[in-house]
Amino acid sequence: MAPLPKRRHSTARSGKREKTRVLERVLLVKCPNCGQVKIPHAVCPGCGQYNNRLIFLKKETKKKK
Repeated sequence: MAPLPKRRHSTARSGKREKTRVLERVLLVKCPNCGQVKIPHAVCPGCGQYNNRLIFLKKETKKKK
C-alpha cells in the first residue's frame, strides 16, 4: 500500500505555503518630463531621460503608406 495523509491540510496552512509563489505587482510612475508611465529608477522609454539627464535620443521611425 502507498502512504496516504492522515488528515486534510487546511486552506490556511496551504495558503501559508503558497503565498511565496504570488507574483509581485509592477510599480509604475509617470515621467516628470513627458508624462509617460515608466518603471521607477529606470530610463524613460518615451523621452530617454533619467534623473533629468538625457541618456539617449529616440529615433523617429518612418511609417509606410
